[in-house]
Amino acid sequence: MNAKHDSHVIVRFPPSPTGYVHIGNVRTLLFSYLFAKKHGGRIIFRSEDTDRARSKREYESANLDDLAWLGLSWDEFHRQSERKDIHQTYLEKLVGEGKAYLSKEESKLTPGETAEVVRLKNPGKIITFVDEIRGEITFDTTELGDIVIARAIDDPVYHFAVVADDSDMGVTHIIRGEEHISNTPRQILIQEAIGAPRPVYAHLPIILAPDRKKLSKRHGATSLHEYRETGYLKEALTNFLALIGWSPGTDEEFFTLPELVERFDFGGIQKSAGVFNIDKLLWFNREYVKKIPETDFKALAAHRLPERITSLLSEVEHAGRFERLLPTIQDRTTILADISRDAEAGEYDFAFFAPNPPTATLAWKKDPSPTVVLPRLEKLAGIIGALPSFPTADEAKEAVWEYAEQEGRGEVLWPLRVALSGREKSPDPFTLIYILGRDEALRRIAAARAALVV
Repeated sequence: MNAKHDSHVIVRFPPSPTGYVHIGNVRTLLFSYLFAKKHGGRIIFRSEDTDRARSKREYESANLDDLAWLGLSWDEFHRQSERKDIHQTYLEKLVGEGKAYLSKEESKLTPGETAEVVRLKNPGKIITFVDEIRGEITFDTTELGDIVIARAIDDPVYHFAVVADDSDMGVTHIIRGEEHISNTPRQILIQEAIGAPRPVYAHLPIILAPDRKKLSKRHGATSLHEYRETGYLKEALTNFLALIGWSPGTDEEFFTLPELVERFDFGGIQKSAGVFNIDKLLWFNREYVKKIPETDFKALAAHRLPERITSLLSEVEHAGRFERLLPTIQDRTTILADISRDAEAGEYDFAFFAPNPPTATLAWKKDPSPTVVLPRLEKLAGIIGALPSFPTADEAKEAVWEYAEQEGRGEVLWPLRVALSGREKSPDPFTLIYILGRDEALRRIAAARAALVV
């Protein structure tokens, strides 16, 4: 990077509040943040809300909240709609200087009606600018004709408003997606007309789905809000997004936000499109879920459990089981929504509700007769009864394993699992004993034995 860039860096976050901020735009904002923070620069959040029909304050609030949740911050906040007087002053000055003119034209919004648009006189020149990622880019602006810069003297179009705002706010670096490259020549013409300095441009490669098509809803969630609500972790998202189209130059994959600030530079950005690989994001999220401290995960898990379970957690016995269940939940969680999904499916009911398994399910497939299962459950009750009140899974396994090896693992462990959980699929029976505790395990074995006798 040129040395002059270090002395004065100002970037902008310009999301439009017409919806939740798209995950592709989040990557752009993240790169802007990393660059500004690395060079001690300033960040301006500018809500580009001039689309009056579609802009909503609730989207603006949600986007501000979601980006702050992700860990991004800014130094100033502005709404473009509140700067119309500034835009109009620029427009009137251009018209007064003869650089722009009013033109009565048929309205594109209401056919048959005319509107007095403002057009910038195009000098029809060759424009060359240096992109930090793509190098020198040249356009012949002649084919653009005289450019519409306002729908009326008090109603600027997007290109004019952003150029006026960037100039007025001192923006030095514009980091955006490559789809905006074609906008650059007309924006440079506007800059020159109003006497604004030319910022440094860095156009990022687009993000494609794994099938190399445009990222869309069918490839998964598309907004930061959806990923947050689904239960992706902010650390996983920032780590994953930073590595789409950028490389640290090593095989390293895990970075905190401060580490990304330290390592980021334009030289690591590739020119070709990046790929949004949801499987890779899920892998990142899974790795970060594993690292969550138990006390933090407890709060996250409780928030995702249904009320029929959380209503029990004020009771000492159930609170204890929940504590012992947490490692199992954490081990099975890739995104936090998995907790809700599994809980609603009854995957964790065994920890809070006594099961009532069908007698047929208690029998191992090789031993369909209840008379074979009964003595094994009786033997297991004696073994487990000699354990401490709250044995570890390893202690339970050590106590039961010799008998299981003697009689056959499936023949012993299957009915034990079903008696304790009521399910064919559940954590292993030793983990079940650890979660339930000795006395509850014995009660469930006794209930299973009674059901077999009837």
